[in-house]
Amino acid sequence: MYVNGEWIQTDFILEVLNPVDGQKVGEVFQVGSEETKEAIDAASEAFKQWSKLTADTRANYLHQLADQLVERKEHFAQIITKEMGKPIVNARYEVDSAVSYFKWFAEEARRVYGEIIPSPVPNKRISVIKQPLGVVAAITPWNFPLSMVARKLGPALAVGCTVVLRPSREAPLSSLELIKLMDEIGFPKGVVNLLIGGTNEIVGPIMESKTVRKVTFTGSTDVGKILVKQAADTLKRVSMELGGHAPFIVFEDADLDLAVEGAIKSKFSSAGQQCVCSNRIYVHETIYDEFARKFTERSKALVVGDGIDESTNIGPLVNEAAVEKVDSQVQDAVAKGALVLCGGNNYNEGSLSKGSFYAPTVLGNVTEEMVITYEETFGPVAPLIKFSDEDEVIQKANDIEYGLVAYFYTNDGSRVHRVAEKLEYGMVGINDAAPFTAQAPFGGIKESGSGREGGRQGIEDYIDIKTISHQIQL
Repeated sequence: MYVNGEWIQTDFILEVLNPVDGQKVGEVFQVGSEETKEAIDAASEAFKQWSKLTADTRANYLHQLADQLVERKEHFAQIITKEMGKPIVNARYEVDSAVSYFKWFAEEARRVYGEIIPSPVPNKRISVIKQPLGVVAAITPWNFPLSMVARKLGPALAVGCTVVLRPSREAPLSSLELIKLMDEIGFPKGVVNLLIGGTNEIVGPIMESKTVRKVTFTGSTDVGKILVKQAADTLKRVSMELGGHAPFIVFEDADLDLAVEGAIKSKFSSAGQQCVCSNRIYVHETIYDEFARKFTERSKALVVGDGIDESTNIGPLVNEAAVEKVDSQVQDAVAKGALVLCGGNNYNEGSLSKGSFYAPTVLGNVTEEMVITYEETFGPVAPLIKFSDEDEVIQKANDIEYGLVAYFYTNDGSRVHRVAEKLEYGMVGINDAAPFTAQAPFGGIKESGSGREGGRQGIEDYIDIKTISHQIQL
């Protein structure tokens, strides 16, 4: 692990396994509470100097990092695929995404503006400045092991914060390689510290620390709620990017082929292991049969296999527990009357039996009492649900605790605005299955989290606002 610019070895080694076949692809050292406290202290000490650097200087570090990622894109993509299984095409896209976040926030560092406020009295001058808030703890997930790190490190470092990073133990290798790159570039000691280990050993001391002023977390809603409660004891600022259960609505006037392709992309990217994946596909009753036929044909054509193979569309799930969860949702739906239009199985024979694979699955005749309609599915299962009325489908889409992203397809100009404004989600894609970019804010409402990552808004969560009032002699 990497603390205060030094690589640390311990007696506790974690093996990282490829979900394709369970074979070891790497190993990392795990640390405990003492190393965590050392990392927090190192970040606190480094903050004194890092925060004083000019925005241009910090931006230059981030630009160098982005440039090095571009040069080593294939190296990082291979690591991502081997440690968590996503197809290599998606892994390359993830590296590109990480690059875009580092570049975007490098430029945003130069645009952290203050302001002058007109005084109500003649002998006062009032100004507002923005300053980095301090040490940030970043806790990132396994499903986007590089780009989620970039979305958190980018704004924190750009504005002058220092960071203690704790990636997922399921997929820590890409974070490790990123820190190696930062070390090569010459980021000052303590500015970024990398810790891998158990929740009690790392997250516990982070949440108890009065030095850590912000926690940024991407993960499950249940864990996010726990962290928010723990943060209350020291009034840490929190940014939470939590679970989603995205509706994907296809109205009767939609471009059907465009909607099918959008649903395929949204549902099956990374084998459905994304919080933004479509998990409830609502199709108007007048086009339901045709959509189901076309969507099922496309789903059957998806290639399941090792993500390193260029032809693979669907890689493995992260582990066997994930396979069991997905299959339990499918079995529940079938028991309650759903029809399996394709898939509905894991792989018990052949080469895929060595890994945690699940077939791309389409369920027809899905109804609201089935678990899959109200519990997040982190896997390649697409439930199709009929609807007949616009207000009805909006009500169903909103009737859930999640509010991360929603998608709908239509060619009705009035409906575009009407439905987008009524959907209770932080992001809405209209005829767009990927409404995400570094230039726009990413985040949800309700129990899908708080705060935003990306866009000009993404840097605000790492800033303290200070009012300065100066009384002068006239």
